[in-house]
Amino acid sequence: MARNVVKDQPVRQPGQRQLRVGEELRHALAQLLRPGEMRDPALSDANVTVTEVRVSPDLRNALAFVMPLGGANAADIMSGLRRSAPFLKGRIARLVRLRLVPNLAFTLDSAFDSAGRIAAILHSEPVERDLRDKDEG
Repeated sequence: MARNVVKDQPVRQPGQRQLRVGEELRHALAQLLRPGEMRDPALSDANVTVTEVRVSPDLRNALAFVMPLGGANAADIMSGLRRSAPFLKGRIARLVRLRLVPNLAFTLDSAFDSAGRIAAILHSEPVERDLRDKDEG
C-alpha cells in the first residue's frame, strides 16, 4: 500500500547536528582544496571556494557548494571534484571525527550569480530614479 504524501508540507529545517557537521566538512574541504594540495590536473592549481556544505538528515550524504575563483574553468574543476570525491572522503575521514563520513557530491554555487543580478538591478536607472524620487518627496 502506498504512503499518503502531503504536498503542501513545509520544508524541514536542518537540525543542529546537520549544521555542525556541514560546517566541519566545509572547513576540511577548504583546507584540502587549497592550490597545490590535489594531484588531479584540474585541481592542482585551482582556487576553489567552498561556500556551503549541506548534509542529509541521516548524515550519509553531503552536497558541497563550490565556486572556482572568478568562475574560470568551472566545468573542468567540477569534473575534477567528482573524480576526486572518494579521495577527498578518505582525507576527510582523517581530519574530522565522525562515525560515518558522508558521501560527497559537488555543485556550482549560483549565489554569486544571483547577487550580481540583484546588484545590477539595484544600480539600474529606473531603480535609482525611484530611490531619488522617494528621497526628494
